[in-house]
Amino acid sequence: MKITVIGKKCTPRESFKERAEKRLAKIDKFFGSDAEAKIKATVEKNEQIVEVTIFHEGIFFRSQERAQTLNDALDRCVDSLVRQIRKNKTKVEKRLYNGAFEQFDAIDTFDSEDEYNIVRSKEITLKPQSVDEAVLQMNLLDHQFYVFLNSADDKICVVYSRKDGGYGLIIPTID
Repeated sequence: MKITVIGKKCTPRESFKERAEKRLAKIDKFFGSDAEAKIKATVEKNEQIVEVTIFHEGIFFRSQERAQTLNDALDRCVDSLVRQIRKNKTKVEKRLYNGAFEQFDAIDTFDSEDEYNIVRSKEITLKPQSVDEAVLQMNLLDHQFYVFLNSADDKICVVYSRKDGGYGLIIPTID
């Protein structure tokens, strides 16, 4: 697995990078050597934030955790990623390294035949809006995200609320 460590408002020490490589070795067996991992470490006033994103054959796995130290946040991220992978094992097994889940078959606590339970379906009418109008509409509806037709480029986009209080914009592209 190719690992990239980036610091924001800090410079991660070599010991953190070594720990990250050691902890991600736990996940490496699922993907093989062609996966890419990006670790972003951020220092804020009284907490440290680590975000780990793994990309492998068109699938993204992402986790972000906060803790008092970067090492604790990293440990939580890796544990969260392992849970994500195990929970969705049957959905992603075909795309991951063949046999990657054999060791978990005996201790697997998730029902591998479960499908996602869609409890509601909703049709929406898209009208051209600017990004600012879409954020305003999302706030007025008190939703976490809002799908809209971007008037600037006629693409269907999504705006969403971030945990840090800001907003995100998802712009689709075709691979």
